[in-house]
Amino acid sequence: MTTPPSSRPDCTQTQVKRVRGGAIAPAAETDFVAEETPVALEFNGISHATMLATPADLEDFAVGFALSEGIIDGVNDVRGIDLLPQCDGIVIQLEISSACEVRLKTRRRAMAGRTGCGLCGVETLPEVLRPVAPVTNGSPVRIQSVLAAMRDMRARQALHDITGATHAAGWAGADGGVALVREDVGRHNALDKLVGALARQAMHASDGIVLVSSRASFEMVQKTAAAGVAVLAAVSAPTALAIRLAEDANVSLVGFLRNDDATLYSHPDRLIP
Repeated sequence: MTTPPSSRPDCTQTQVKRVRGGAIAPAAETDFVAEETPVALEFNGISHATMLATPADLEDFAVGFALSEGIIDGVNDVRGIDLLPQCDGIVIQLEISSACEVRLKTRRRAMAGRTGCGLCGVETLPEVLRPVAPVTNGSPVRIQSVLAAMRDMRARQALHDITGATHAAGWAGADGGVALVREDVGRHNALDKLVGALARQAMHASDGIVLVSSRASFEMVQKTAAAGVAVLAAVSAPTALAIRLAEDANVSLVGFLRNDDATLYSHPDRLIP
């Protein structure tokens, strides 16, 4: 059963006036808009990054971000997660293994004093373009399964249906059946939430499909490869850098996936009739 909009923490109601046929309606109506909240991530007390995110599935978000950024190697490196609401946002405190903390501190010392590039809390360009290990698995997947999975994910975007303001990331099995969907105002955040959910639920994601309701940027390929998934399907276009990374990371990149159409950009042999 879908949660009524009035009781959801990820959206709020507001009064709007509609314009229809070029005319402004005289009466105001109630509408629902997606929430966007500052979320700060701390690892063993070390403040690492602050993003604007939809305040739902934040434990998944924290674990997925840590995995995608290489802060932890697996979900077992997380010893605990606490969410601390504050007047201006939410602080997520993660307790991680000592080895991961040492690595994080070493990385931060290496970055000290360098000029930031302004990309989501990452302080240097090499951190953005860090290498990703190629995906070593990836069985053939029927293109019809990919097309069906995208249609299925769209039908499961409850917050988008209410607000029209969010992206989604989903995971489907090789048969096209969608098992998980996560939503957020940020496309990167939605994918981090999905990666975290896959890890926390110990799902065998490698032979499945990652689906995103956005374009396929370099970071989206990077996060998909970090999750060990060999197929990334996007509603919109990829960038040239994303295609190059997908080639190097052994990820089949599918773009412009709409209705029964799609474009295969990398490793097309993995997609079969």
